[in-house]
Amino acid sequence: MRRLCLGQIATLVLLQATKTISACGSGMKVEQAFIGGATRSPFRPSTLPGTRSRRGAGTTRMEVFEGNPFGKAVWDFVWKLPIMKRGEPGTPIQFGDVAHVLRKNIEQIYGDEPSVDGAPLAEGEVSSMTDGTAFLGLYQYFKKYGPVYKLLFGPKSFIVLSDPTIIKHVLKTNNVAYDKGLLAEILEPIMGKGLIPADNETWKVRRRAIVPAFHQQWLEHMVSLFGECSDVLMRKLEGLAASKTDVDMENLFCSVSLDIIGKAVFNYPFDSVTKESPVIQAVYSVLKEAEHRSVTPLPYWNLPLANIFVPRLRKFKADLKIINDVLDELIEKARISRVESDLEDLERRNYENVGDASLLRFLVDLRGEDTSNKQLRDDLMTMLIAGHETTAAVLTWALFEISQKPDVRSKLQAEVDRVLGDRIPTLEDIKAMQLVRFSVAESLRMYPEPPLLIRRALEDHSLPKGTAGFEARIIRGCDIFISIYNLHRDPDLWPNPNSFDPERYLRPFINKEKYPEWAGFDPAQVTGLYPNEIASDFAMLPFGGGARKCVGDQFATLEATVTLAMLLRRFDFDFVGKPEDVGMFTGATIHTRNGLRMTPRRRTPSPSPVAAAVDRELQGLGA
Repeated sequence: MRRLCLGQIATLVLLQATKTISACGSGMKVEQAFIGGATRSPFRPSTLPGTRSRRGAGTTRMEVFEGNPFGKAVWDFVWKLPIMKRGEPGTPIQFGDVAHVLRKNIEQIYGDEPSVDGAPLAEGEVSSMTDGTAFLGLYQYFKKYGPVYKLLFGPKSFIVLSDPTIIKHVLKTNNVAYDKGLLAEILEPIMGKGLIPADNETWKVRRRAIVPAFHQQWLEHMVSLFGECSDVLMRKLEGLAASKTDVDMENLFCSVSLDIIGKAVFNYPFDSVTKESPVIQAVYSVLKEAEHRSVTPLPYWNLPLANIFVPRLRKFKADLKIINDVLDELIEKARISRVESDLEDLERRNYENVGDASLLRFLVDLRGEDTSNKQLRDDLMTMLIAGHETTAAVLTWALFEISQKPDVRSKLQAEVDRVLGDRIPTLEDIKAMQLVRFSVAESLRMYPEPPLLIRRALEDHSLPKGTAGFEARIIRGCDIFISIYNLHRDPDLWPNPNSFDPERYLRPFINKEKYPEWAGFDPAQVTGLYPNEIASDFAMLPFGGGARKCVGDQFATLEATVTLAMLLRRFDFDFVGKPEDVGMFTGATIHTRNGLRMTPRRRTPSPSPVAAAVDRELQGLGA
């Protein structure tokens, strides 16, 4: 047997990276190599040539230093170097913390060390892990290995969680023990210190300023803005319906969402439903780059001189400058016209008489918030990307599902016919359209945006058992995948999870046999207009949960509800091709793979006999 030499040990850290580069070079897109690049058993630990492997504890292992005391001495010496020192619990992750996690994985996979975390190691061929639908691969592993398991990418690892009790511990009970980790590293070049990638201390400061901006009076005013922007979309669809022309509805939803975000966040008229411009093109380019980075395993953009020699990075840099120049100009204009006000005065503003009702206006005018232009720009960029992506995806999948279910569509159209008449929705109308609201929630359940949350442990600790049957040991620096898709499609949490059923939120559900510590879903616990993590005890997390839950959840759901209601009021839609041809593809959110091509048909808003009968049934139920 040949022994493992020091050079081979050094290559372990780069082993999976080499596979990924090879896969990409042979024609596989980097995006498709989301987790690992191997075309065979993506998560089975590999052995190096000339080494002897053996099966142990469900994984392939290697006797690393057998007969090689010098190699072991060097290995031990390396880990005593000052650079390998681990940081203090709760402080930002250091190089030594990441190296310590890699060391534990290497010793587990290639040596005789037991698993430091105790989680089962996911193995096997799952093609979806490399075809752009990684969340589907994680679901297959969930069915095989349970709610807590471990993925290995060479010596790199992730713990995947799919149990609501354990996830509640990570996001709420013990949230201070985690930060955004890998996600922050990916998004910081784009969003800077915005709310999503910000470290915990920066996040606390910015959240205190931003959350008050989403107050009730402002949201009520935004509902009218949602309607005005959606009405532009309706007029475009009128022309398409008259000419019987098909269209990619996903693209149109992206456009109307961008128009709404532009006006609501920084008072900028993109008008992307009706025109193109260099700014719009730059925004879409940056959005695509953000998605690309979220699914690319190798952060090549951090390499020296990459911005000079990689064409897509040169384009990204130029596009980012276009957007930043626009944002800087808008911020400067807002500062020049600043009317410094206390929070109470801002919350009492009559937004009907305010020319600029944007979030930027609020943040600039708020007394005591002398925020730098750079921080404001980071905040705006974060809201632009996050807000645009979520709403467009929610509307896409809601229309996809509703158009396949005539009975659901009839009930929804009966509701909007009864409530809306010919007017643009108000907040009171939204409150009256329960099934439309629940359809938005159901779209978010079936197609969560994003399908994964990422966290990194800031201290050593153990997770609660939940239904896993063991307390997984998490070490500082360990990366966590919280699979929202697994949660939302778990039949033990949601009966018939693959069926689009907006009325499920009218029915309580609990499963003490499978999830004894889970409180179940209780409609009586829905505190707002939409089901959330409170009513479901963390089994439904469309916007995350705990302290770092998305601050724009109400904004996004109200926006989607207004657009969907107006759409159902005026049109029916026919698929171009088969629904199964639409396909799924993941980036930051779940997209269609081939677009959502549909032909709009104008409908008569007045209720048909069938819709009228359904409406009477709904009124009898007190909906």
